[in-house]
Amino acid sequence: MSGRYEGPGGPAGAARAGLNGTASAEGAPFGFDSLRGPMPVDLGIRILRRAGVPERAYDRYSLVEGPVVALFVAHGRGAVTGAGPVDRYAGPEDFEEQHLLRTGRAALPAGRPLPGVVGALRTGRDRNLRYDYGTLPESRSRVLEAVRGIPRGQLRPVGWLGAEAGVPEATAAELLEAVRSGPAPVLIPVHRLGDEDGRPVDCGLPAVLVERLRAYEGIDEERLGRFAAAGTHYLGSGTTRIFCYPTCAHARRITDRHRVPFGSVAAARRAGYRPCLSCRPVAA
Repeated sequence: MSGRYEGPGGPAGAARAGLNGTASAEGAPFGFDSLRGPMPVDLGIRILRRAGVPERAYDRYSLVEGPVVALFVAHGRGAVTGAGPVDRYAGPEDFEEQHLLRTGRAALPAGRPLPGVVGALRTGRDRNLRYDYGTLPESRSRVLEAVRGIPRGQLRPVGWLGAEAGVPEATAAELLEAVRSGPAPVLIPVHRLGDEDGRPVDCGLPAVLVERLRAYEGIDEERLGRFAAAGTHYLGSGTTRIFCYPTCAHARRITDRHRVPFGSVAAARRAGYRPCLSCRPVAA
């Protein structure tokens, strides 16, 4: 200890001033200020955990960057409970508020998304995810599960959903209402729905986003337009005598000389063709 007095402006005096909440003359942080650091994203969850609040009492959510759009994705009890493109919300607080209004459950920021979400966005395949549809009627949940069954890069008409979901009597308007009520568009690939000609329908996502998602999955809109202009809604194979939707993986493998166009299921059946077991075409 030198015993030399430094005065209030010396280094020791400055540290004491910092501890008392007074800034240095240069404005640089010291004292308590020097202890500042980035607030953990999951600070709220840590506080609840320390307070003994069980995790089943709330949801958590993350910002997940997808190849086409960034999403807020909420989850709880191992299931996705809500998701939506970031630009649909004024900010994280807006997402939290709308999640609370829809589910009755608080969603708190978390550092990591539910396992499988990042891969599902990258690959367009979400079959390993589980969804919590909350209070949605079972019939609507079945419709959304049918949407999940549409493979990446393929399209299905709205009427196809009714048969797949076990509600063949439902109208197109009722089926689309069920689609729009889903809690996690984009993750649930509502952009893969179309009209009879494959054109986008009102699935609840902006048309521009639907276009980008379809392009990312390699859906050839020009090819579909040519089929629509010719009145072709199904493609048959002259070798297998099977007919499919035009975007079905099997249909895309039919060579030009073996491709047989059909305008209806009835026309295909009259010609002796049977429906593909993969895309399961139904009468429009």
